[in-house]
Amino acid sequence: MQLEDKIYQDYVAALKARDKDRSVFLSFLRADFKNLAIDLKTQKLSDAQAQEVLKKQQKRLRDSKENIVKSGRKDLIQNLENELSILSGYLPRPLSEEELSRIIDKIVKDTGASSMKDMGKVMKEALEQVGAKADSKTVSELVKKRLTSN
Repeated sequence: MQLEDKIYQDYVAALKARDKDRSVFLSFLRADFKNLAIDLKTQKLSDAQAQEVLKKQQKRLRDSKENIVKSGRKDLIQNLENELSILSGYLPRPLSEEELSRIIDKIVKDTGASSMKDMGKVMKEALEQVGAKADSKTVSELVKKRLTSN
């Protein structure tokens, strides 16, 4: 079953269960999917495209959470954490830092990267390989650490 269809089914189930928070959040996700599908002039998104939408949403929520924590608005934090937990159920299990480091080491070896000048090609390859299993910020930090340790 495609990710978009799974989210639709969960949305309908949340409506039937009268789970307002979950149904509202899933409705927003469905709207994001629909907007991207319109932009791409397609009826349905592939799972990879749907995961990209989810990753962007996850990044937006994490950034919002950081800003809310800094501002001291504790009343909004619980809602954001709830949305992040819903979202994490649809994303693949994130790679551990150790697994990510092994992938990056292999890419550096394969591409012959030796300095920060090569960061672009290492990042491109790493993000293609890890997909939605790691965020680009973490990948970037590990690549920088690896390339500056040479």
